[in-house]
Amino acid sequence: MVHSPVSVFLTVLNEGAHLAAALDSVLNQDYPGPIEVVVALGPSTDQTDEVAGQIARRDPRVKLVGNPTGKIPNGLNTAWRACANEYLIRTDGHAVLPPGYIAQAVADLDQTGAANVGGVMVPQGQTPFERAVARAMASKVGIGPVAFHTGGKAGPAKSVYLGCFRRQALVEVEGYAEGLHRGEDWELNHRLIQAGHLVFFDPALRVTYRPRGNLQALAKQYFSTGQWRAEVMRRHRATISPRYLAPPLAVTAVAAGLLTGLSGLARSGAKNPGRKTIWRRLGLVVPGLWAAGEVGAAAVAGRGLDWRARVWLPLVMATMHLAWGASFIRGVVAPPGKQADQLGAKAQAWPPGSNGEMAPSG
Repeated sequence: MVHSPVSVFLTVLNEGAHLAAALDSVLNQDYPGPIEVVVALGPSTDQTDEVAGQIARRDPRVKLVGNPTGKIPNGLNTAWRACANEYLIRTDGHAVLPPGYIAQAVADLDQTGAANVGGVMVPQGQTPFERAVARAMASKVGIGPVAFHTGGKAGPAKSVYLGCFRRQALVEVEGYAEGLHRGEDWELNHRLIQAGHLVFFDPALRVTYRPRGNLQALAKQYFSTGQWRAEVMRRHRATISPRYLAPPLAVTAVAAGLLTGLSGLARSGAKNPGRKTIWRRLGLVVPGLWAAGEVGAAAVAGRGLDWRARVWLPLVMATMHLAWGASFIRGVVAPPGKQADQLGAKAQAWPPGSNGEMAPSG
């Protein structure tokens, strides 16, 4: 039996702590056919380039290309276009592919005829904080009823985690939209479906994901994601869903209640505060109810977690929801895509060479 050659591609920026594990999980796959790996390197400030260079010198299957913009869709496009094979499998610097992943992905592509197949993100944390983030990311009350986060039945899907593609399908839709800095996978899958292709979800494809390690990094991640989800919805109205409107509505209600309540408290020293002032103080009920709801949701989602992770869980979920909701509102008020398109047009191309290929260094 002839096994089709595959290319695995990824783009990385400041992934020195996780890159070796991510690449080892690809290079150690038990797939019988040829495998190549193309890594697009952004302008990292940690040891990412050194780690990548060491692995590329050790294993000739690894090829390094440059992504001077540091943006995810730009790097992904550079990487997959430098690949040699028809079957293209995306991975991530935070992801660990389980044994048999590539073999299952290729079988799915062959059996379904899909342009893209993918499975479930399985977050696994090591510290109590990371375990709390992992539980929130895998919970419907934490991130919503999304199959590639919480699981589901095999079948057609609107989007999947990472993705295993047919090269010709990516060529047809011109790859990832470089005007987007986040949400590029959702947007690409939407265009694939609009072009008449099948996007297929297989829950057997389970990929380990390493969550952010502290509250600041988590807030930054979700604050960046929300505004780009709004941008995807602005560009493609068919992707609008009530589920995405819940966090920004909650943020709006909490902020309005808090400001109204505080304005009422500011007049607490008045001799005759008046009925209007008293009603304003009741605005504090809104953020109070929201906080109670987050605690209650965390209690349900946190069943089975160790107590240290359960302590973190309400704060983790509140951070995810507030950061995403506030970012979504920002994306609606000031669409980031227009500025991104301008910056993308000014970005310099990688110096001429063989597909931007770099010599292993570090």
